Amino acid sequence: MLMASAVVVWEWLNEHGRWRPYSPAVSHHIEAVIRANPRGGSVVLGQADGKLAPYLIDLQSMQQFRQDTGTLRPVRRSFYDPTSAPGQGVVWEWENDSGSWTPYDMEIGIPIQAARDRQQPWLDLTPIGFCYVIDFTSMSQVNRQTQRRRRIQRRLDVAYPLVSGTLPKSQSWPAAGTGTAGGASSSANVTPTTPQPPCNCQQCLLVMSVKAAATAASTLSPQGRKGKGSPSLGARNGSPRSSSLAAAAGGTRGSASASAPVLSSAGPLSPRAVKAPAASTGTLSRAGLATLSRPALQRIAMAQSRALIASGVPTVPVKNLNGSSPVHPALAGITGILMSAAGLPVCLTRPPKLVLHPPSVSKSDMKPVPGIGTSCRKTSKKQARQGKTPEEVVKKYLQKVRNPPEEDCTICMEKLASPSGYKNAPGQPLVKPDLVGKLTKCGHVYHLHCLVAMYNNGNKDGSLQCPTCKTIYGVKTGTQPPGKMEYHAIPHSLPGHPDCRTIRVIYNIPPGIQGPEHTNPGKPFTARGFPRHCYLPDNEKGRKVLKMLLVAWDRRLIFTVGVSSTTGESDTVIWNEVHHKTEFGSNLTGHGFPDPNYLDNVLAELSAQGITEESIRE
Repeated sequence: MLMASAVVVWEWLNEHGRWRPYSPAVSHHIEAVIRANPRGGSVVLGQADGKLAPYLIDLQSMQQFRQDTGTLRPVRRSFYDPTSAPGQGVVWEWENDSGSWTPYDMEIGIPIQAARDRQQPWLDLTPIGFCYVIDFTSMSQVNRQTQRRRRIQRRLDVAYPLVSGTLPKSQSWPAAGTGTAGGASSSANVTPTTPQPPCNCQQCLLVMSVKAAATAASTLSPQGRKGKGSPSLGARNGSPRSSSLAAAAGGTRGSASASAPVLSSAGPLSPRAVKAPAASTGTLSRAGLATLSRPALQRIAMAQSRALIASGVPTVPVKNLNGSSPVHPALAGITGILMSAAGLPVCLTRPPKLVLHPPSVSKSDMKPVPGIGTSCRKTSKKQARQGKTPEEVVKKYLQKVRNPPEEDCTICMEKLASPSGYKNAPGQPLVKPDLVGKLTKCGHVYHLHCLVAMYNNGNKDGSLQCPTCKTIYGVKTGTQPPGKMEYHAIPHSLPGHPDCRTIRVIYNIPPGIQGPEHTNPGKPFTARGFPRHCYLPDNEKGRKVLKMLLVAWDRRLIFTVGVSSTTGESDTVIWNEVHHKTEFGSNLTGHGFPDPNYLDNVLAELSAQGITEESIRE
């Protein structure tokens, strides 16, 4: 435990392992709810920020729940120095492609403000894993690879909430990542934790494992410490280091070059260290290695690599150690020497080639998928449902409870025997705040008033999802914009499925104007990366997945409009929690084949959206 003062920043984990901060107002609101009810419960984020109306935070499980899509994301409560950017109410932002401003993560914003306080003319973000330079003179962010510039700005906001007294080294409740009160990682005070992926599917686990490997390689140095030449910028606070799989602040990260060596570890621990050839290195102790220059270390590592390859040692490539990635290539040499000194065989190899698309296929070779008559499906703009009021929709799934139990309503956190904490929405029929109902399938009990408010904050499609167990009532639909879905079989096999053809699915959604069901009605949205090609094996289970994807497409659940976790761009078309395989002949990004569990995982994801085999029959 630490006796100190600190500012508290609440953050959520996106699918690329980046901890994104909530605004100061939202963090103040969450802290106020905790003070009012230390036992934990749920926090309605829409009460602090209208743009977050669909979101709840369950404090017991430390999960953010989106009511209209059922999406769950981990959240955490982090501590930073009161004199750092969040303690001063300073927010650093970069301009995205749509012209709006996106805040930097805390691990970037804090060192930017610290550099400005020191009156530095510029700040290189490479030591913390980002290929950018911040130019304070022109107030711009410069991509070191492409030299593309984006405007940045420093904005004053409310300071994040301040707490004093005994602070935990890591959060036991709420169960979140670790942090220090000083705003910077401290190996003496904090034991870093391995970031958990947003889900347990194989492709997300692979993405996170690649990030963990890049983080380990970038932090190794002699005697297991950071070298004197490697400054530590900003508060790591247990957050995962970015890789080329996720862009830090718009722009594009470099991918592994076919000609750049990458670090590979081979086999279990060996009882003896692997030595470099004497002609090139001589006999070097660990202390002697620490005195060598980086080019010399890299030459030694390459010599060791050749010896290992000649001896037939197998290698497993670890990406992101080329010159265009956040990790300098010299680190491959340093890390290789240190790992070999520990008895772990290491060599430098070239990464396998990324194969996104199959060989070209003529139209005559594109065949209909067996059991599915058509080859194209279109969706149009959502039509507003007429007739039933929100109260009538909610009552359809409820049984009235005359004697409420002595429990809290987990939506408003008031006692079920007391009136609901929500007010009637303007223009909506009055609902008695003391009415209580039990959902018919799962049996969870809520204020009728709270369920109506939750329904009004969602998609208003006639369906309801229990905020506790996520049971779906009715037919859940989404906010996917209009577009086209094509599908056909091609005469090529996927890795891991040599005995069958491949189903190719092509999604195409054009840019447009957001409708009333979206976050910013009337505002344009972008559609990046379309048409998007996805792949399934043309076997019985693959065809079953395709049929369920067709149902999901018709219900507008494949895509939605929101903020891209890759680029940070807002008001753009993004995937909606149903994983697709976009890599045809390899699995370097984690979104390809072979993946023996993918079909089962995607069936489970579709089931969570209310799409089952019964949906196909209907």
